[in-house]
Amino acid sequence: MRSTRQIEQVVLGGRLCLFPRDTGAGGAWIAAVEHGPTVCLLNGAFVRHERNPPYRRSRGLILMDFLEQPNWETFVIAYDLENIEPFTFLFFYVQQVNELRWDGQQRHVRIMDPHEAAFWCSATLYPPPMQGNRERVFRQWLHMQAQPFEPDAALLLHRTGSVGDPENDYVMNRDNRVRTVSITQVLVQPQLQMSYYDLLDGYFDKKYLPTTSE
Repeated sequence: MRSTRQIEQVVLGGRLCLFPRDTGAGGAWIAAVEHGPTVCLLNGAFVRHERNPPYRRSRGLILMDFLEQPNWETFVIAYDLENIEPFTFLFFYVQQVNELRWDGQQRHVRIMDPHEAAFWCSATLYPPPMQGNRERVFRQWLHMQAQPFEPDAALLLHRTGSVGDPENDYVMNRDNRVRTVSITQVLVQPQLQMSYYDLLDGYFDKKYLPTTSE
C-alpha cells in the first residue's frame, strides 16, 4: 500500500504539471499538464503477465519521462520500451483520447473518440471476466445519469461501485495486502481541476491548471 498526502506542482519540460507522487518508487500514475494532456498509467496491457524482474525502469517513472516530452507522438515512437514491464498508458486531450498498450513485445496504439465514455482497469489486478463485470457496473450507472453527469456522481461511483465482491469492487481490499488507497479525479472546467482523496488517512488536496488547449 502506497499513498501520498498532496498533489505536487512541478515544472517539467517547460510546463507546469500536477500529480500525486508515488511515495514508494517516486513516480506517478496520473498527471495533468498545463496546456497539454491529462495522462494516466495502468499496470499491465491486456491480461495478467508473468513478471520477469529486474526491469530497466519503473512504470511510474515512465509517466514522469513523458512529462519531459514535447508530445505523445514523439514519446510513442521514440521511447525505448525494451525490458519495461507491460502497461497501459492513456493520453486525454480535448479533441482526442490516445491509448498505448505495451505487452512486453509490441506497442498497441488506439485513437479514441473523446466524446464517448470509456472504462479501464488494471490487467494485473483484474482478469478479463472481472474487467467486464466492473465495466458493466459503470455502463449501468452511466445509463441512469442525466447528461452531462455531475462530477460528484462520478466520485460517488468510484467510492461505492460494487460487483458484489470486496476484493474486486471499485474500492477494493484483499486482506489489507492489496487495496485501493486513493482516488484522483481530474475535471476540465474553466480551469483544469485535480482532486486527490487519500482513503487511508483522510487527506484531501485540490489544485488547478489553465484549461488544456491541445
